Amino acid sequence: MSHDPLPDPFAGQPDWAPAPPRPIVIAAAAGRTDLRGRRVLVGLPGLGWRADLRADERVVQGSRSYVPVLAEHEWYRAEAEQIEVFAPLVPAERVWVETLGEISVWDATTPPIPRPARPDVISRLVSLDAPTHRTPVPVVETDAVAGRRVVQVVDGVERRDLRAVTEVYNSADGDICVRVTAELDWYRWAWSGRPPTTLEVPVHLLWIE
Repeated sequence: MSHDPLPDPFAGQPDWAPAPPRPIVIAAAAGRTDLRGRRVLVGLPGLGWRADLRADERVVQGSRSYVPVLAEHEWYRAEAEQIEVFAPLVPAERVWVETLGEISVWDATTPPIPRPARPDVISRLVSLDAPTHRTPVPVVETDAVAGRRVVQVVDGVERRDLRAVTEVYNSADGDICVRVTAELDWYRWAWSGRPPTTLEVPVHLLWIE
């Protein structure tokens, strides 16, 4: 029996551009012990999912396991200012954890959403059994980037937990760039009003996470 080849994440990659970062692979939280500070999604199969959340260590009440889940901005504020923040308890079976996959290995049971040359509704259909894995998308292929989670890749090293604070623009040197900031500074900007320190990054080094 023949099988179609798995998609090549390096296909169409220019020689001068770095290799793409690892994709986000969604895994069930049940049974995991390393939840504190991890990015998570909550929801129910057939209903939908909510992201931009962080987990704390699981707790057991009676015979059930629960995961304390906070909105991401609350997590960062609690960590930065060492304050107590209320975290609702979500049954562990309703929590999924973001993990990093391999660049060249795809999970055949829950494949990432493909990026066709001309997107259409049919190509974007997904299963509602579990959250969908996310393949990194080059910033140069997106319509909008400000406020999005981005990954910078320099010399094969991934720099994550970043947010874009601008759209693409021409720098003083004539390069096409985006300004990014550490995610902590991004959220602190909201709760304190203090503008973040930003870094100008050439667009070919950035992916939407």
